[in-house]
Amino acid sequence: MAGSSRWASSAADKAEEARRKLEKEEKKKAKLEKQRKLEEAEELRQNEAAAARDTAAGIGSNGDEEASGRPAKRRRLSTDNNATSDEASQRPRKLLRFAAPGWGPCRSVDNYEPLNRIEEGSYGLVSRGRELATGDIVALKKLKMDNLADGFPITALREIQTLRASAGQTHIVALREVVLGTDPINDVYLVMDFLEHDLKTLQEEMSEPFLPSEVKTLLLQLVSAMDFLHERWILHRDLKTSNILMNNRGQLKIADFGMARYVSEPPPKNLTQLVVTLWYRAPELLLGAEQYDDKIDMWSVGCIFGELLKKEPLFMGKNEVDELSKIFTLCGPPTLHSWPTFRRLPNARHIQFPPTPPNLTPTEVKSMTTPSPLPLRTHFPLLTNSGTALLSALLSLDPLTRPSASEVLKHPYFEEIPRPKHTSMFPTFPSKGAMERRRRWSPNAPVRGEAVDFGKEVDGGKVDFAGIFGGNSEAGGAGFALRMG
Repeated sequence: MAGSSRWASSAADKAEEARRKLEKEEKKKAKLEKQRKLEEAEELRQNEAAAARDTAAGIGSNGDEEASGRPAKRRRLSTDNNATSDEASQRPRKLLRFAAPGWGPCRSVDNYEPLNRIEEGSYGLVSRGRELATGDIVALKKLKMDNLADGFPITALREIQTLRASAGQTHIVALREVVLGTDPINDVYLVMDFLEHDLKTLQEEMSEPFLPSEVKTLLLQLVSAMDFLHERWILHRDLKTSNILMNNRGQLKIADFGMARYVSEPPPKNLTQLVVTLWYRAPELLLGAEQYDDKIDMWSVGCIFGELLKKEPLFMGKNEVDELSKIFTLCGPPTLHSWPTFRRLPNARHIQFPPTPPNLTPTEVKSMTTPSPLPLRTHFPLLTNSGTALLSALLSLDPLTRPSASEVLKHPYFEEIPRPKHTSMFPTFPSKGAMERRRRWSPNAPVRGEAVDFGKEVDGGKVDFAGIFGGNSEAGGAGFALRMG
């Protein structure tokens, strides 16, 4: 046909459309009929159940009339909408069940075969073991119960809480379970994943330090774990190379959360001063700060960064005073320019500063209190400018100028050549976890409840750091000598 469209509906199409419409209506009617039958069956089931309950209670319809003198209450059998809605409201609701952790008895440590002792710290003794059922090699940490009069150690509770909150984070050691020994009060063990190395022991055994690309990979993993913790308001408070584990695939995990705790914003004003192992302790802690935040962990990250480059700790102080002197020697002394608020810290009054000459203009005073550039280049000659800038920022005396973990992850140091090495390309090392204890001495973590009397560590109660401010001269301190240059 010349005038008809090629897309016009034919008679066959209209018939097919009518057939489909009829079929659809029939299916709808069948569905409604099926639903009606299901409702009637459910109603009949409820009526039968109610009758059975009445029979069991001895209240039949006839007996009820004779006992009460009034007719039995009729049950509504109507299937109208109101009845259906009433019955639906009386039906027991279905509960949605979710898998959730529950309380249960701890297993026995006898499920594990002890293999060898690894390390003893301030809060526990770590050994290597094997699970008898699976053959998995694990790390068993026996908690120290030195102050049972105070109940279960708060350090152990915090460690368990933090590890459970960090479950699934790639770079934090996994807590498998808590098991008990023969004495359920004194023999409490944390079962954790076993890793072949810790960075401290590994570096002692290495003839050469890590390559720059390997340092970047390790630092990225460490900082990503700290970013995870700090985003959840958790401070580790004892970061050091002996608490950083690594397997033979180059994967790094943070361990030992005995000093970790949750904080708020702003942080509480009565936090414990004596935290973090001495060589990794931030200067504000050494000067007695009771209010601090995640920047104390970032100072420790800076110390670990330098240790990975230098293959030895940066600040190996013998005590708090010696530690401060080593920090001031490398990072420069605190001034009103580099750390405006340091004089407010409790232990700052024990530091003797040089007197300010009279009749100076504000510009001259500022020039005297402006620190010289950090001499990091002389200590790390192979570190790039970007790497030096990152290390300088992490080792800033003023915690307000230290970068956060999230800021470090975005630093250009990780983008320059050489790029971070993939973990699959890391070399393998013989495991030291299955051998003797570590031989080289290093300080332990502070013990909860201890305190340091900063003013009595030297004769006279004053620590003379005036020589650091005066240039490259020898300073005679009260109890020690500090030589510059």
